[in-house]
Formats: sequence, C-alpha cells, structure tokens
Amino acid sequence: MRPADLAREHGISTQAVRNYERDGFLPPAERTPSGYRIYTELHAAALRAFLALVPAHGHALAGLVMTAVHADRPDEALTAIDRGHAQLLRDRETLTAVRRAVDHLSAAQAPAETGGALPGPLSIGELAHRLGVTAATLRAWEAAGILAPPRDRATGHRLYRPEDTRDAELAHLLRRGGYPLAHIATVVQQIRTAGGTDSLAEALDGWQRRLTARGRAMLTAAARLDAYLGTTFSGTTFSRP
Repeated sequence: MRPADLAREHGISTQAVRNYERDGFLPPAERTPSGYRIYTELHAAALRAFLALVPAHGHALAGLVMTAVHADRPDEALTAIDRGHAQLLRDRETLTAVRRAVDHLSAAQAPAETGGALPGPLSIGELAHRLGVTAATLRAWEAAGILAPPRDRATGHRLYRPEDTRDAELAHLLRRGGYPLAHIATVVQQIRTAGGTDSLAEALDGWQRRLTARGRAMLTAAARLDAYLGTTFSGTTFSRP
C-alpha cells in the first residue's frame, strides 16, 4: 500500500500517515530501493486502532498506547487504557452526584406557596445552621470560589441570597460525596453560567450523551486494538490466553 491508500480510507492526508509512523503510532514501513514507503495491511490495522483510540481516550493517550505497543511495553499500554476507563467511571459518578444535587435543589426551589422556596437573605450564622456546618466552612467555600455572597452596605456582613443558598446546598451535597473544593467550584460556576438548575439539567443531558458516546468509542477502540494485537503479536506478550 502507498501512504495515499491508507489516508484515503480515513479521509486524512498522506502527510498525517507519515507523521503517525514517525511518531511511533504505526510500525516502521519498509522502503523501496528508491526510498518510497511500503505499507501493508499490518499498518492499516495499526492506523485503524490508533484512530479509534483518539475519540475514546484522546490523542495523547492514544499515542501513548500505540508507542508502548510498538516498544514492546504491554503493561504500559494496558495501564494507559485502564486510566481512560477509570476516568470515564469518575465522570459518570460525578454526573450522577450532580444530577441528584440538582434534583434536590429543584425541589427546594419550588414555588413559595408549596413551602419549599429557598430562604434569603440569610446571615452567615443562619446559613451555617441551616446546613449544619460552621461559619468557617462557609468562608472556606467562599475562598475556593464556590460562594460569592454580597455584603450589607451598612454593616459589611455577608448576605446569602436564595441563589447563594442554592450554591451552598449543592456544595454541601457534593462535599459529603467526597468531591474536592476545586471540582465543586467548577460545578457551581456551571450552574451560574446556565442561569439556574433548570438550564443545568439540560446541560447534564448533553454531558450524559457525550459520556455514552465515549463509552461506545472505547468499545470500538478495544475491538480495533485487540484485532491489531492479535494479528501482530500472536505468540508474544500480547497473545490471548
């Protein structure tokens, strides 16, 4: 095969194929006496595996996997893939935790006549009592960027509006789930940007679809990589039991 033959299958440039070989994502090609590269079905299988790994795990990790494979470092390649699956699981668990928090907060922000509306404004002591935390904890959340209450112009004291109470409720739920402050700050900022929990719920549906697509991509990548390893490394470290 010529570089153009491999490139055509995937809609990429011939230079990209040559670059992938240079970077170790494909095995080295043999050369004709005049110096032209000769690719085989082996290279085509490697390219399919690499390009399937990219949407599943990202370009950097896909490259790490393929270079480890070609350097005969199987544990390094498989560990990299394991990390990708572990990250997907963490993302799913985070999504689940945020959905639960959003559902909780949506119920808490029901119309006032139902008795479920969030109160406000609250003092730092009142909010701390509501959540069962200390005032120092609320100040730590503020320092981490999770809370941003305004101050009373006359006294300088913090005043927690209903939206601040919402953010504090969410932070409290996620903190109990073991999430670090930096991560919670990111989630709360997403709520503020979305304009509230209703809009965030729609964004979470999109996040769910992306996680599902990535999970499917991982299955495809695993099949392509397994096919490549089974063909290339039968009888070596990568052979099936």
